[in-house]
Amino acid sequence: MTESPRSPPGVEAASLDALVAQTLGAATAAELSTVLPPLVRDVADIDWRLNQVLGSTYAQLTEAARYACSTGGKRVRPLLMAAAHRALGAESTGPIHSLAAAFQLIHTATLVHDDVIDHSETRRGRPSMPRTFGMPLAIVTGDYLFVRAFELAADYPKSIILRCGEACADLVEGEVIQEASRFDLSSGREHYFRVVERKTAAIIAAALASVAEFCEKSAVVINALEMYGKALGIAFQIRDDLLDVYGDPDLLGKPLFTDLREGNPTLLSLAAYSQLDARHQSEFESLFQLRRKRTKHLLRLKELTDLTDAATTVAAEATTWTDRAVRSLDPIPEGPYRQLLERLAHGAAERRF
Repeated sequence: MTESPRSPPGVEAASLDALVAQTLGAATAAELSTVLPPLVRDVADIDWRLNQVLGSTYAQLTEAARYACSTGGKRVRPLLMAAAHRALGAESTGPIHSLAAAFQLIHTATLVHDDVIDHSETRRGRPSMPRTFGMPLAIVTGDYLFVRAFELAADYPKSIILRCGEACADLVEGEVIQEASRFDLSSGREHYFRVVERKTAAIIAAALASVAEFCEKSAVVINALEMYGKALGIAFQIRDDLLDVYGDPDLLGKPLFTDLREGNPTLLSLAAYSQLDARHQSEFESLFQLRRKRTKHLLRLKELTDLTDAATTVAAEATTWTDRAVRSLDPIPEGPYRQLLERLAHGAAERRF
């Protein structure tokens, strides 16, 4: 494996600086300023590698794939992988650029398919793939991104490719499990965590464990980064539950109340439902089970949630998972990149977008 050519600084550098500043705060970003320039370059190079494989014989598929990747998130996974690689002593992240690009493509493919399943109109403030290209092309574009991801992963040892495959299987299982519990508030916390561990945490855990394995680190270090990724992913999703009801839609780039509208039980809705008295609990359940909710129904569900301390409870749970993520890093060598991983974990539970 050869190091990918360096791409020119520009939008990617600015977006990573903004990501760190907005996630961790300006003061922390300034404190970690010495580690950011190499990571800015790392993420830009990973993005360059990703874009190398998006071309198709058919111009419309190429356009759709590039559009999906331009709305496919803030590049948190490549940032985490680059930071972990450097935390393990690597002076250059070139050898893992294809691997990081593969995991980012897997993540982006799942977002495309999520927008198909949820009939989403927007993705990060822009029209979603189904709205822009139609359902059939959106579906096959998601498939195409998965294929290109494994083309990139093929450069790596079989065990790492298998881990990528297991993460993809987890994602599919998570979607199936979530679909089975739609509009069902009796599914409970255990079911919720089964969904989150597969749909959100598995891909981050697999990505970071793969970095450690590629560096030929011990099982202790591999497990440490895997546990860190899992805990961070869960904290990230729990925070997402809160933001779906209490976030700023302009910052999020999507409308609020998506999970309530689609009938997906989240930790927030489960906590609110369990804390309400019998009369309000019955009303909450009746509204939650509506297949076609109007704005007044969604606002009433929020009002009922506000009658409880569910938001505080859920925020505390996110912090608990953040603490687990940070403790998981104990076997990782001390240094500025481990410190960044710790701060990013805290940011997952405190982010506003």
